[in-house]
Amino acid sequence: MKTKEIYLAGGCFWGTEHFIKQIEGVISTETGFANGHVENPSYKLVYTDTTGHAETVKVVYDADRLSLEFLIQLYFKAIDPTSLNKQGEDEGTRYRTGIYYVTDEDLPVIMKVFNEIALQYDQPLAVEVLPLKNYYPAEEYHQDYLDKNPNGYCHLSPALFEMARKANAK
Repeated sequence: MKTKEIYLAGGCFWGTEHFIKQIEGVISTETGFANGHVENPSYKLVYTDTTGHAETVKVVYDADRLSLEFLIQLYFKAIDPTSLNKQGEDEGTRYRTGIYYVTDEDLPVIMKVFNEIALQYDQPLAVEVLPLKNYYPAEEYHQDYLDKNPNGYCHLSPALFEMARKANAK
């Protein structure tokens, strides 16, 4: 098994994590905060929108079973890529969209998908594509939140979770 990781910000991390973990080939997910300027921030502090962090999901996946290209294509189905600092009813810089990579070899793949998606819109995409500067796990109660709270708030449609579950199922 060839494991790789990518960090995806798609608005509220509860729904983004739940969506991504449905995809076959994803080994693990973890909610956290990425690319801010405060060390070890709490959710309460990130919520103030003063730390520069984005709610982000750390994704570890089996690159032999799931290509980064396909994973990024699915990610774009779960976001409004033209919405700046807003997904669903959630607003603020912490809810911005972003793809944060850890190896430079991933950038051409990410940009290929990004550019293909951009052709589908009349306005520029508001999705950051940046190297991961830092990442801090969120508190335990944020991990697997929608598994623990099936009726919890989520900006994503349950139909998206089903689509992700079936996207590349064998």
